[in-house]
Amino acid sequence: MFGPVAAQELATAGIMVVGLAALHVGPRRNGLPVGERRSWRFMRAGAYLFVATSLIRLVLPGADGVTISTAMLVPDVLCLGAYGCVGYALTVMLRRRRAGEDDPARIDALLVGLAGAFVVWSFVIAPALVDSGMSPLRIVDALFPVIDVVLLVLVAQLLLAGGARQPALWLLVVAATAMFVGDVYFTLRNAQLVDISPRVIDTLFMLMFVALATAPMHKSMRSLTEPQRIVVRDLSRRRLLVIGLVVSVPTAVTSMMPAGNTVNDVVRTVLSVLLTLAVLARVVRSNNSRARAERASRRRATHDALTDLPNRELLAETVSSWGDRAAEENLEISLLFLDLDRFKHVNDRWGHQVGDELLCAVAARLTAQVRTQDLVCRIGGDEFVIALASPSHLRLAESLAERLLEEFARPFRLSVGDVVVSASIGLAKSHGGAHALELIRDADTAMYKAKGSGRNAVALFDTSLRDQVRDRVNLEQALRGAAERGELAVHFQPIVDVATGELDGFEALMRWQSPALGFVSPMEFIPVAEETGMIVEMGEWLLRESARQLVEWSLQRGAGARPLHVSVNVAVRQLRDGSLVRIVDEVLRETALPPSALWLEITESGVMENIEGTLLTLNALHALGVTLCIDDFGTGYSSLSYLQRLPVGIVKIDRSFVSRIGDGTNEPIVRAVLAMTHAMGHRVVAEGVETAEQRDWLRNQGCDLIQGWYYAKADRPENLTKWISPQVPA
Repeated sequence: MFGPVAAQELATAGIMVVGLAALHVGPRRNGLPVGERRSWRFMRAGAYLFVATSLIRLVLPGADGVTISTAMLVPDVLCLGAYGCVGYALTVMLRRRRAGEDDPARIDALLVGLAGAFVVWSFVIAPALVDSGMSPLRIVDALFPVIDVVLLVLVAQLLLAGGARQPALWLLVVAATAMFVGDVYFTLRNAQLVDISPRVIDTLFMLMFVALATAPMHKSMRSLTEPQRIVVRDLSRRRLLVIGLVVSVPTAVTSMMPAGNTVNDVVRTVLSVLLTLAVLARVVRSNNSRARAERASRRRATHDALTDLPNRELLAETVSSWGDRAAEENLEISLLFLDLDRFKHVNDRWGHQVGDELLCAVAARLTAQVRTQDLVCRIGGDEFVIALASPSHLRLAESLAERLLEEFARPFRLSVGDVVVSASIGLAKSHGGAHALELIRDADTAMYKAKGSGRNAVALFDTSLRDQVRDRVNLEQALRGAAERGELAVHFQPIVDVATGELDGFEALMRWQSPALGFVSPMEFIPVAEETGMIVEMGEWLLRESARQLVEWSLQRGAGARPLHVSVNVAVRQLRDGSLVRIVDEVLRETALPPSALWLEITESGVMENIEGTLLTLNALHALGVTLCIDDFGTGYSSLSYLQRLPVGIVKIDRSFVSRIGDGTNEPIVRAVLAMTHAMGHRVVAEGVETAEQRDWLRNQGCDLIQGWYYAKADRPENLTKWISPQVPA
């Protein structure tokens, strides 16, 4: 800007050459994929046209713009092409980068552009046309600032749309601004409205070229063609101020400036009207966007994200609305509460992604089985509810429930292949008197009745089920903290060596004496403890008490007596709990109980729920030295292949087989179990021995150990002192 002419020309040539090279090198240097370089190819084409325009103005007589001639049109046409290439490049960037259709950045940029056009027309183009006596050839020069306004609108959209505002974006802003200011000065100078040095204008154009060519060299240039995560925020004070000025300045100018010629007044009026319409469009779009957001929020609140089915909230609203008109229209409201049987096995075997596939497939199949006016909901996990409103004599709910059981017999085609899963369905009805949540609760209660009936069944709710639920809730509340309050006790049942009649050990059994409920059978409270997870804490208490009692008895018997063991049941929840191995290790260390004296009993069904995960836990327990027992053998899967994989040392024959010894019914089964388990190196315990005949038969068949009422029932430690003496045989 300040050097001699020769230095200016040399610097200009250098800037152009290096700039063109940068536009070639930048996208490749920053690793921009070939498919995303389209905008930069057009930006490069525009730069070449800018360079060609400068060269033509230097070498073509009359094209420099100093004197008016038709030669001026040649560089002007090339310059218009350059503007077109740059504008298209910005459009491509904006299309790849910008936010959704309701992004307010578009209208905000349009407001800026219209305000800029108004100012340019009022203070640049109109004065040039009216006051300078320009020829038509000069009018073309006067239109360049209008084109710059269009480019500014595109850049403003890139800037206002949010996302990453990196250096490459700011360089494009600088380039567009320098181009606009340079063209305004160029127009005013040619119209002889201002006296400004050509060096200033040339410097502004070179600043534009430098910024345009530097943008692709910076690593942030990738963000210009990458979709940006747009977060629409509240209007900032700065943005609100800009919009206010954009709207108020043209209005003030129009009001204060005197009337001119007709063309000038019409253009200013049209631009003012367009500004007003743009503001109105922004208000309308903002309102529509808020309405869409509220609808989307409402849908998220009332629909399940995975299956897009209505959720519990919408179910309750719908049932309540049906209830309001049930009596008037003689409607019967029916709810089918559907729960997938053993859905956890699907997740454990194939993972949660396949589980989600199954849930979506179930949702689609349920939807296909109902009428358009019915409601299919997913209210959590693998639980679905179908709501119907119909005249009571049609019995639609019953027929639908039976049809659904048939539908679930067909396999679901998933990514892992065909998967068959059954369902338990609870059915509850109302004629409008019941509250929606109460009806859902009743259907849920009936579903648990269906599960208790063997699954893959339908159960109809009746009031007795409500009493059962109430009793179960009372039991659950009373059970919480029972161990801390001293309500739990350990009863021990002797286990006898069949061959010698000597005591071999005890099975520890948990008993509960509730102050409010009295004695509660283990058949009642153990399932509740397992379902609620309380069995983990209660099982740890049982383990510690059993180990402590056996150590106490062993000290009473003395060093020369036959070592005893204690057998403790381990629930499925405890097997799944990651702390079981640590707890067992702590108990053995704290009580100094020999690991071989601790037997842990597990059920076949408990092992099979998650065979691989259970094996890890069992192998870790086996490594501690404890003895593992399969309890109730023969009532579950009874798979020899799995039995061989388990690190067990004891197999317990269930009492249901032992009780039929003597009538010949189950004797072949017991004989086979004894032969099989002995061949695998396991010892056998027979449970439920109640007669001498059963004892003698088991002894003749080679059974190792027996327990049952023939010897003694489970009792408190203080009532078992006669068993502790090593001199007394069983």
